[in-house]
Amino acid sequence: MAETSDTRTPAQIEADIKRRREVLAETLDEIGVRVHPKTIVGDAKAKVVSNIDHTLGRAYVQVNRAVSEVRAQFVDDEGAPRLERVVPVALVVVGVVGLMALGTRRRKG
Repeated sequence: MAETSDTRTPAQIEADIKRRREVLAETLDEIGVRVHPKTIVGDAKAKVVSNIDHTLGRAYVQVNRAVSEVRAQFVDDEGAPRLERVVPVALVVVGVVGLMALGTRRRKG
């Protein structure tokens, strides 16, 4: 059987034990904080908020792209409206709104 020679004094051994106890106490405190229900709920909420922010960011990019594409259809490179496209769309919108207004008048009467 091999002998282990420990050249430390009893005071050094006690100091090592005290230091290890402090490290273990700190680790246990940290574990206690991590598994506390409020911490778990807070982490879950933060994750959900992060996912929502990511989804909203992607939706914003998609909407912005769609608006830019539609705008490009009705505005030229200099920013002036393309009347050959704006006028027909405006007439269709006025016609649909007029038909809806007539439809509501007939139902009330």
